[in-house]
Amino acid sequence: MRHFLTPVVFCVVFSAFHDAMAQDAAATADTPKAAAIVEDASAASDATRDTELAPPSDEVPITAAEHAAIIKRWQRDIVSLEKENESLQPNQDAVLFIGSSSIRRWDTIATDMAPFRCIERGYGGAKFSDVAVFAKRLIEPHQYRAMVMFVANDVSGRSNDHPLDKIEAWVRYIIGVSRSHQPDAAVLLIEITPCESRFASWDKIRAVNALLKEIALTTPDTYFIPTAEHYLTADDSPRPELFVADKLHLSPEGYQLWGSIIRQRLSDVLRQRTAADAAADSETSTAR
Repeated sequence: MRHFLTPVVFCVVFSAFHDAMAQDAAATADTPKAAAIVEDASAASDATRDTELAPPSDEVPITAAEHAAIIKRWQRDIVSLEKENESLQPNQDAVLFIGSSSIRRWDTIATDMAPFRCIERGYGGAKFSDVAVFAKRLIEPHQYRAMVMFVANDVSGRSNDHPLDKIEAWVRYIIGVSRSHQPDAAVLLIEITPCESRFASWDKIRAVNALLKEIALTTPDTYFIPTAEHYLTADDSPRPELFVADKLHLSPEGYQLWGSIIRQRLSDVLRQRTAADAAADSETSTAR
């Protein structure tokens, strides 16, 4: 009996030992998988958090918190502009003006920009970030042959001035909204005017102007309207007669000058585009 049990005991012990080793091996093999699952879950959590902070890539390049603040501040102004659309007769030859208070305060735009029919959609204090958030609501209700934009508040010498990379992202986004809505329309960017109230930051503002010019040069159907030199004296100081008492906004004389510069540039751009289109049509007809 003793000789018979010994092999049996040995087999049982060996089997138990083998099973234990197999379990340990399985646990060891599963450890990297478990770690990977944890890492994936952490990455997913981070991605979810990032998504909550920033909208999808096809939307405004701005955080959700900034987006909400802009909506809260400007919603009433935008609704007021949208109500004006109700009485507006569509005209494909119109010129859409969007931007900040210099656009909103331009009471003589109809005469200063004649014979162009202008749609005026500016609101006071707007920055490129604000215009980007409301771009679709400002642009898409309208038909136009050109869109003109002036925004001058992103750099004013304050602690919350916007960096150039963000300004570029917003400007290109706004142009993209126009391009998607009216693919054949020209977009014109007006140079920021040198004014006494912000002249201490003129070097930084000039950097924004240089950026706007670069965007115009590198973006199809986009043009720059230089204006700054006309608002400076011979010693490169802002001309006081072209601004009202706040030394920020244009005076009637300032608007008259602004209108003549913008009207001339707009006329030149549209004339060149018309000639280029005619030449292209002629080549197409000849090829046929």
